[in-house]
Amino acid sequence: MEVKRFAVLLCAEDSEYMKRQYGGFYGLFKGMLAEEGEAWDMYRVAAGELPGDGEIGLYNGFVITGSCSNAHGDDAWICQLIKLLKKLDFMKKKVLGICFGHQILGRALGGKVGRAKSWDIGLTTIQLSPSSEHFSSLELPAQLSVIQCHQDELKELPAKVEVIATSDKTGIEMFRYGDHIMGIQGHPEYNRDILLHLIDRLLLRSLITESYADELKVNMGAWQPDREAWKRLCISFLKGGFLQ
Repeated sequence: MEVKRFAVLLCAEDSEYMKRQYGGFYGLFKGMLAEEGEAWDMYRVAAGELPGDGEIGLYNGFVITGSCSNAHGDDAWICQLIKLLKKLDFMKKKVLGICFGHQILGRALGGKVGRAKSWDIGLTTIQLSPSSEHFSSLELPAQLSVIQCHQDELKELPAKVEVIATSDKTGIEMFRYGDHIMGIQGHPEYNRDILLHLIDRLLLRSLITESYADELKVNMGAWQPDREAWKRLCISFLKGGFLQ
């Protein structure tokens, strides 16, 4: 029996806390998406480590992580990643993009990425498109809550790409292209603990103010994202389910 292989394209630098608690973003995604008998690998894309032409064919699917970098930037590794994504699209490989991954996928398909009006940090309720049939088999509700942490957003997508979820803050929360590409602006892999850690990291880097960080923590209350629903959705997409 052929082993299914997947690769995490790591576009961020793991903090010591993330490595210790979750095995880094690789460990976080593997914990959420991996099933028995599968092989999971990681490429440190932000450090210039990308799968070569001979390796791409080994994989059934790829997951692109979030990043502190801008998806509208032209760093060498970002340009290399866009080339790779175009190749994966041509080969019809399954690709799931999360946050930065969602934005860079949209850009690779011909869309435009830019700064949002403001940071979006915290729990957001997104509306799944009622016209999209691709959620019905998973019996998902019309709305799902997800943790967000982004300053950029996809501003527009070409007509060939279908927007499948929106929110009050962001017009393109999710999109799909064909049966093989899906982007999610939010972080289905995050929990409250990770969000608190990220707020502290953003504050430390002076990317947000202390008063905003305090406000975010106060407003968190007792809410929880719909992680189980997101897990089902992502696994179903990556492994041949609801977009077939």
